[in-house]
Amino acid sequence: MRHGLGYRKLNKTSEHRKALFKNMLNSLIKYEQIITTLPKAKELKPQIDKVITIGKDKSLSNKKRLFSKLQDKKSVTKVFDELSKRYSSRKGGYSRVLKAGFRTGDDAPMAVIELVDRNPEAKKVDKPKKNEKKDKKKEVQPEPKVASK
Repeated sequence: MRHGLGYRKLNKTSEHRKALFKNMLNSLIKYEQIITTLPKAKELKPQIDKVITIGKDKSLSNKKRLFSKLQDKKSVTKVFDELSKRYSSRKGGYSRVLKAGFRTGDDAPMAVIELVDRNPEAKKVDKPKKNEKKDKKKEVQPEPKVASK
């Protein structure tokens, strides 16, 4: 019988599971769409919905609660500034899980978890330009020393 089993343990220790979901929450808030395995996505959905619900009520205690859960200042400010305004008229269901086939290596079921009404520009990552990387490498390299006899 399945009595009293409230969540999936995902074959991880409690510390590992907490760190995993904290990182996944921060990534989902930052990029608004992530690809992961189906059981992880199903466990993440109620957590992100609760985070956004907490962010809709702007108070200091809620800000502290979110910071203790996410431990990332940028994520907390994005929840309070952007996401709370975007979902102010919605009463729940801020995220969705879409099945995305199976992983080639181990045939694990994959899923895409995304925020409803997401910003497509959030997925793009700011990469430094190629010229800037080359300039930094040139500055860092020390001059060759000439051996004297």
